[in-house]
Amino acid sequence: MSNVSIQSLPRLQSLPATLSPENAVRIELEEGVPVFRASAAVQSRIEALLSEQHDSTLSPAEELELDRYEAVDDYLSFLNRVVRNLYHRQVPPES
Repeated sequence: MSNVSIQSLPRLQSLPATLSPENAVRIELEEGVPVFRASAAVQSRIEALLSEQHDSTLSPAEELELDRYEAVDDYLSFLNRVVRNLYHRQVPPES
């Protein structure tokens, strides 16, 4: 079994200013493995920004906010892959 190197973890430069530390991420179980997802409130904000981007031009502040949400989403996806891979390496398949 290989170890995950801390140096291989991506770094977030900053978080969106609208990202509330309370209820920003929820944890769900999928097949006994914890999965980290953005909260409904965060998803709604991202959808609003994407809708506005589709309908018109975002302000520079909104573009930056959307970019930061994308970085958080990428980070959560990476974290979920690492957790899932570690889990599958440690748990023998059920017979």
